[in-house]
Amino acid sequence: MFKCDRKFIATSVVALILSTVSAVASEAKQDALDGGMTYTRDKGMYSDYYINEQDTTGINHGRVPTANEIKAWDTDIMPDGTGLPEGEGSVEEGDELYEAQCAMCHGDFGAGGSYPQLTGGEHKSLTYQRTAPDLPSPKKTIGTYWPQASTLIWYIRDAMPYAHPKSLSDNEIYALTAYLLAGNNVKVAGKEMDEEFVLSKKNFKDIEMLNKDGFYPKIDGKDGVENMRKFFKNPTNFGSVSAKDRCMKDCKDDGAKLVRIAREMTGVEPPYSTVRDWPKKKAGGAEHPGKADYDKSCSLCHASDNMGAPDVGNKDAWTKVMEKGMDTVLKNAIGGTGGMPPRGGNPDLTDDQIKVIIEYMLDKSK
Repeated sequence: MFKCDRKFIATSVVALILSTVSAVASEAKQDALDGGMTYTRDKGMYSDYYINEQDTTGINHGRVPTANEIKAWDTDIMPDGTGLPEGEGSVEEGDELYEAQCAMCHGDFGAGGSYPQLTGGEHKSLTYQRTAPDLPSPKKTIGTYWPQASTLIWYIRDAMPYAHPKSLSDNEIYALTAYLLAGNNVKVAGKEMDEEFVLSKKNFKDIEMLNKDGFYPKIDGKDGVENMRKFFKNPTNFGSVSAKDRCMKDCKDDGAKLVRIAREMTGVEPPYSTVRDWPKKKAGGAEHPGKADYDKSCSLCHASDNMGAPDVGNKDAWTKVMEKGMDTVLKNAIGGTGGMPPRGGNPDLTDDQIKVIIEYMLDKSK
């Protein structure tokens, strides 16, 4: 019994010493970006937590990157024009490119398809409140919602078209950007963009996005970090009732009442749905076993020849493909080839499933 008591006393003393060391070693400051606390790292402690102070001598962290390597990685395009490539493109040229490279996913004129809507809507729609079923919902498109055009041209350059990103020239990304901005009635230097308008590095900073002041706090420029800090220091900016007290536990308001929606809202595009059933199969003959996986993983690129892939139904295209032999075609489909990612971008497909998909596409292309 004495040994147990002695062990208990010793443990308590150690815990007391450690807590004292923690209190002394870590000084707290309210200087975190979100208005919270940070602590000094001292005597092996960060607040009440131990930190690893093992000697890292001899650990290989790699080498310092070369200037050319940093230049190759530093490809962002900033709102002030930093990173913009040399080049130019007209709205008319962008129209032709869009039809050939983008319409199959984003719909005619950017009206929306299997991928998001890019044009349409009004800037004032962002103020719409969904308080009744018959009221329109906010439309978040390039013109109504995006605060900077630099995000658009950067994304097009690095990620589009879907099947073969980074394949567009600098002139082509300017042309596509011009076309999409014109389709959203965005002005440049106060003037509307007609078909002959040419967008370039020289006039890019004159683009006037409708929602350029619609986001807060301001994160661009030299004051961006401090603006964020000031914003988060005031909890009323994101829902708290008081800026003095930040609730960390037992925050429930016992006096709050559960409020149920009086009328369900249905006038929303796309409409809300809680249905989780699989679509019913159409009556008729048996469906090819490769069709479902084709529709899910392959149809985006193979439904037409716009993506550069052999389109299903094109007998000549598939005859040429099969000249390589089924073994080679299957190997390319599994490992990827050209602009096609391995397994069509779906790593869950097995080799046998991919073979059945190929057989389905061949069957539909006879």
